[in-house]
Amino acid sequence: MVFSSVTFLFYFLPAFLLCYFATPGVRAKNLVLLAFSLVFYAWGGLANVAVLAVSIVGNYLFALFIDKRSERWRLRTLGLAVAANLCGLIAFKYAGFLAQNFNVLLEPLGVALPVVHPALPLGISFFTFHAISYLVDVYRRKAAANGRFEEIAVYITMFPQLVAGPIVRYSTIERRIHTRRTTLGRVSAGLRIFIIGLSWKVLIADEVAPVVAAVFDNTPHPNLGEAWLGLTAYALQIYFDFGGYSNMAIGLAVAMGLKFPRNFNLPYGARSISDFWRRWHMSLSNWFRDYVYIPLGGNRAGHVHTAVNLWTVFLLCGLWHGASWTFVIWGIHHGTFLVLERTRFGAALKRAPRVVSHAYVLLVVLSGWVWFRTDTLPAAIELFEGLVGLNGVGPLAAQLQVTLKPVTMAIMVLAWPLAMFGLPRPGARALSPRVRLALFGTVDTVVVWALFALCVLSVGAATYSPFLYFRF
Repeated sequence: MVFSSVTFLFYFLPAFLLCYFATPGVRAKNLVLLAFSLVFYAWGGLANVAVLAVSIVGNYLFALFIDKRSERWRLRTLGLAVAANLCGLIAFKYAGFLAQNFNVLLEPLGVALPVVHPALPLGISFFTFHAISYLVDVYRRKAAANGRFEEIAVYITMFPQLVAGPIVRYSTIERRIHTRRTTLGRVSAGLRIFIIGLSWKVLIADEVAPVVAAVFDNTPHPNLGEAWLGLTAYALQIYFDFGGYSNMAIGLAVAMGLKFPRNFNLPYGARSISDFWRRWHMSLSNWFRDYVYIPLGGNRAGHVHTAVNLWTVFLLCGLWHGASWTFVIWGIHHGTFLVLERTRFGAALKRAPRVVSHAYVLLVVLSGWVWFRTDTLPAAIELFEGLVGLNGVGPLAAQLQVTLKPVTMAIMVLAWPLAMFGLPRPGARALSPRVRLALFGTVDTVVVWALFALCVLSVGAATYSPFLYFRF
């Protein structure tokens, strides 16, 4: 079940909101949220629920043990708990990838490991990181282990962020799990954010998706125009798809009286790769900073050690996204430019004109998306050849011309300024604050409901379109 589906918008969400707001008391609301979250997750398969249940029970018990034992046993239990979470993630996500690569090394010995690709539970990377952050926060005394099992289950299973984030730290949401208020103003603000996210997904990301598929999946030797068209379309697709999902999750949380962290802040408007990672998938960047980079020593032990730490973090970040060498290269790609920006190059970049720094960021990020989107190294190399004109400069393929409708071209033109700079701020300084608030508030309401109407029409006529980050 996806947020941008008829099932969710017209059946699941109204039923959930009705039950949630009709139920008195936070504890009862938590039980409603837990029940609907399990139904939401079970929609993808009951086997997924079994894996999730093991994770919830195990981490609940581990946290209680960590909280009540001596320092030596707390650290050992934390190590065991984190290892258990990572083993589950590795078994489901990386077993086949590791076996394939070990077999390359074992081939001269005539030995081969069985290559097994188990079905990947939805959102396992996300709920595993949620669990690890809970355990570490309990160990660091940033949060107390919660003895109420249903509250830990709610924290890990909340359906808005369960399968694709943002990554919500337990220490930041602990109080609101216990105590929260829901008001008409919060519900209105939350639904507004949800509709904006829905429009990002349905009206922008899904509109450019056929162009991306035509180039990356159905054009074996893209020429110059085809390669750049497909790559820029993918950059828009992944931003508005994942950013749209994050906004929908945040909006639903606000409506329920919860608070999720912001996950995107105009990343394509960044002026350096360091700045880009302060704006892109911010909850993941902060997770790796606080739970990997700083424990490794951060930037406290000299330039070489800092560079190694950065490469390690982004190697792991690439692997987190998928079990493929293309993801590994994508992580190393970003890590390399982060290291480079800590040299004199970074100082020169700060002095460069804004247009130069923007161009640099876009070139680095777009070239990185080649590795991220292609499935194999030869496919990535083929696209790079197209980007530099080695595959020719001919007309667009017929199948690409079919997908490139006038409305698609218009959306691509309008979406890039939106992705880089956001919406312009309302002016009309001559008007009084009260009049300006009423005027722009009315316009905002009309625009939001018009967007919702367009989304409903599009969802009703479209085929199933999962979120890109569901695969992670």
